Amino acid sequence: MNGPGTAHDARRYFALPSPFRMKRGGELHGASVAYETWGELNAARDNGLLILTGLSPSAHAASSVDDPAPGWWEGMIGPGKAIDTTHWFVICVNSLGSDKGSTSPASIDPASGEPYRLNFPELALEDVAEAAHATVNSLGIEQLACLIGCSMGGMSALAYMLLHPGGARAHISVDTAPQAQPFAIAIRSLQREAIRLDPRWDEGRYDIHAQDGDRYPDIGMSIARKLGVITYRSAMEWNGRFARIRLDPEQRDDDPFGREFQVESYLEGHARRFVRHFDPNCYLYLSRASDWFDIAEYGNGSVHEGLQRIRIERAMVIGVSTDILFPLEQQEQIAKGLEAAGATVDFVALDSPQGHDAFLVDIENYSRAIGGFLDRLGAD
Repeated sequence: MNGPGTAHDARRYFALPSPFRMKRGGELHGASVAYETWGELNAARDNGLLILTGLSPSAHAASSVDDPAPGWWEGMIGPGKAIDTTHWFVICVNSLGSDKGSTSPASIDPASGEPYRLNFPELALEDVAEAAHATVNSLGIEQLACLIGCSMGGMSALAYMLLHPGGARAHISVDTAPQAQPFAIAIRSLQREAIRLDPRWDEGRYDIHAQDGDRYPDIGMSIARKLGVITYRSAMEWNGRFARIRLDPEQRDDDPFGREFQVESYLEGHARRFVRHFDPNCYLYLSRASDWFDIAEYGNGSVHEGLQRIRIERAMVIGVSTDILFPLEQQEQIAKGLEAAGATVDFVALDSPQGHDAFLVDIENYSRAIGGFLDRLGAD
């Protein structure tokens, strides 16, 4: 049921209700959400499974006939895989505010005919959740069999369930948090500062289509990405992969303070691949939305009480002991809150050395946990 799409583009689009009102004020007109689907929706419309993503991924979570390119969770989704598309109708939504197809600061503002840039309304993860919920409803699904949220998407998933009680039968929480903690806020604050201090950011007025670095904040985006990558992996991972190995002399910069170690070259490569593939203003908006999210707002200042307002039957909460961005204790907090709300909860603490990025890398262990949970859910 991948629907219409050109070759190598499986994206579909849902036009949001207009105006689409935002949590923190402001509204969007003519906004839309990009999404992709895999598998078939059954006659009862009760096998829908929604995936909400981290900050930067697109809706292309896995390959399909319409787009055979590997997706960002390719090892997890497909026939016979943990998220088995012969059983589940899988939907992955590109977050509102992202430049991967959904309406965002990089989109054209119908009121001006120019990109929104910083005229885009303040974005909250509740807006991301509401846009995803409207998309799911447009497919004729009243209740999801399961809602999966990864990283930032896990926060959006919590908002989805809070705003729409009974909107999902089950939930899989992957490496996320019920609220941003000071360390995560500090890192994201530095990332945003790096972008905004690049003179070529120009208060958000950079040339979106610039082919050179003179009109685009390449340096700011590069630093922001490097900071992110450092926190996505663990010290164990960095030590094991790079130790203190130096680059060969011909690979080093002429600058006396330039790259000398392999780990520096690795970060540079990651940044170079990312800089022109994610819009800086979109990055700023989604990053700040992540900092703002706080489930305690729904529980009289208590995270535990906020979580108790969620109504689902079953949940699996997965965390990694080496995750410094969304530490394991926050996963335990989610598990205890959902259990207190009446859900049957499986808590899985993994020892993957990859840190926060483990759900993208340690497919074997995540597949075992997620696949087992979904098998049990499907057998009910």
